[in-house]
Amino acid sequence: MKHRLAQFLIFNLSFLIPYLGAAQEFPRRAPELDRLTQELFAEIQTDQVPYEDLYGTLLNYYQSPLNLNTATAEELRALPLLAEKQVAALLRHRQATGPLLSVYELQAVPGWDVRTIERVAPFVTVASTRPNAVRGTLWQRIKQEENNAVLLRYERVLQQRKGYAAADTFQGRPTLRYLGSPDAVALRYRVSHAHDFSLGFTAEKDAGEPLAWRPGQRQYGPDFVSAHFVLHEQGRLKTLALGDYQLQFGQGLLLSSGLAAGKGAETITNLRRAALGVRPYAALLENTFFRGAAATYQLAPRWEATAFASRKNIDANTRQNTDSLAQFDEFSSSLLLTGLHRTATEIAGRQRLAETVGGGHVGYLSADGHLSFGLTAVGTHYGTAFQKRAEPYNRFEFSGQNNLALGAHYSYGWRNLLLFGEGGRSSGGGLGLVNGLLASLGPAVDASVLVRHYETDFHTFYGNALGENTRNINESGLYIGLKVRPLARWEVSAYFDQFRFPWLRYRVGAPSHGQDALLRVAFTPTKTSLLYVQYRARLKPLDLPTSITGRPLPLPGQQLRHSLLLYADVQPTAQLGLRTRLQTTYLRADDNQPWRRGFVLSQDATVQLARRVRLTARYAVFDTDDYDTRQYVFEQDVLYAVSVPALYGQGTRAYAIGQATLNKHFTVWLRYADTRYRHQATVGSGLEEIKGAARSEVTAQVRYKL
Repeated sequence: MKHRLAQFLIFNLSFLIPYLGAAQEFPRRAPELDRLTQELFAEIQTDQVPYEDLYGTLLNYYQSPLNLNTATAEELRALPLLAEKQVAALLRHRQATGPLLSVYELQAVPGWDVRTIERVAPFVTVASTRPNAVRGTLWQRIKQEENNAVLLRYERVLQQRKGYAAADTFQGRPTLRYLGSPDAVALRYRVSHAHDFSLGFTAEKDAGEPLAWRPGQRQYGPDFVSAHFVLHEQGRLKTLALGDYQLQFGQGLLLSSGLAAGKGAETITNLRRAALGVRPYAALLENTFFRGAAATYQLAPRWEATAFASRKNIDANTRQNTDSLAQFDEFSSSLLLTGLHRTATEIAGRQRLAETVGGGHVGYLSADGHLSFGLTAVGTHYGTAFQKRAEPYNRFEFSGQNNLALGAHYSYGWRNLLLFGEGGRSSGGGLGLVNGLLASLGPAVDASVLVRHYETDFHTFYGNALGENTRNINESGLYIGLKVRPLARWEVSAYFDQFRFPWLRYRVGAPSHGQDALLRVAFTPTKTSLLYVQYRARLKPLDLPTSITGRPLPLPGQQLRHSLLLYADVQPTAQLGLRTRLQTTYLRADDNQPWRRGFVLSQDATVQLARRVRLTARYAVFDTDDYDTRQYVFEQDVLYAVSVPALYGQGTRAYAIGQATLNKHFTVWLRYADTRYRHQATVGSGLEEIKGAARSEVTAQVRYKL
């Protein structure tokens, strides 16, 4: 009774907010992107984590907030911070009471606790109409738009690396060297308005890459250049994209070129994929986008259709076939995904393979937003045929020049349940299936289940549904997740994932299986503090080396990895934030082998010196037995940049960042990072080798808001 009375008072007081002058404005603070990253990802075991996509997604919401009065269920699900019951509760609240009058009214929505509101507040707004009510020509809207900025970034490693030393010769031949300077430079410009337009371009030169004007090799100064122009909500033309763009439909089985967090500490909402359709591409990754044109058209009130065409050249190893009986005279043996073109060898593989992709999607959304389904077709043609090395694990890999993938997806929400799934078939006959369920079993209990099955000859090149492999192939698995809030401010999250690989994999010479489990207990004593302890265990197949087995050939075995993470994020004052992190790993390749271990302990401090000046620093110590027990720790960086260094050996890692807003136009960042090793005469290997025991990096960035 008291709970219902409190809801009634909060809800009715919200109607008075429009008459209280300045009190009606909810203060939109800057988002804590680093803290949200800690909450969404469980454990970093590689530097290939989609932080840039995560940052880009959340920053887009911050710059163009999601209107809670007009957002569809799918748009709400795309914000990776809301549980399904919270989405359903908001939609029911809107239907029963009409549009929200203030963000404060969220306190009257069942399931929207204070912590949820604090997390989403920077990314949402409340308005009576869609933001595209801005009038005038497109040029006038661009000139009036506040979200209009140019960003320039510079990075450099201060020590001399082997790849930049003076060229010498070995046996009469020049040794391999980087052909460009050690400077890394990135330039971005973007102006956008939610549900209206987006215009931008990006240019980047990585360290070691030469600046060159070679139109014949498709290089025009910087090594990577990207641009896009996207229009939204032009009558029945819902979206028109020209240039570089991304596509995301269904559960990402065929098309998922955007953010996909996958398994993490967020054990429930990370499973689903939001069908965002056509979106502009403005990141620096050089292989996760389409280049050409795409359009979405409203066929009928509940139906829409998307068509897209893309043609670009991608990096690949291309070889001449020496076998006179071979099917192809020239073939591509592998794709190169690093995006680095520093040496003559790397430049030789730059944009060697022409890729043409075309297809479409037809989707239906019911009037109440509970049911959606769609059909997807993706055709891919390569200018040079694929033919991977004749290794046993490559037996079912894609070969040839053409692949056609067809799929169907669905999503159905009923009360606090969400059913979703997608199935597809590729040209070789292989099938891919993924089906899931999110359920709120009570006010304090959420659960999730996902079943996946990707056959050995299922081929999709832009799919990224949940799985252990880097691609959706040769895998079956069952995932079960749970989240419980036993007491106020306490949350327990857990998942268990069991998977198997029907065929051989790289470095696994037999069909195999594995398990992955996580348990996290979190406590939020205040709105600005977070404490948690997390344990994760992974059992993965791996060929054991001959030094362990004593046999002439490697034999399949199981590698067991235990990880423990302790994390504390507190804010003693409004100007000071402190974060402490201790993570440790124990690894064993076989029951008869000793445990190997690694750990890192880090302390962060953030100080708001003035309204326009912010300083952040970290000091960390690490100790690992070998490279296999290396520790990845996410680091704060300048805006839009990502830093996840691999720490191994013994040493210390420290960095400091200064951010200053000079005026309404200029904001500058300066970052210095330093890693110092013990008992080492060199750092790195190959062309990245540094003589000495230290590696230092400096980053400077300036943003000018037009």
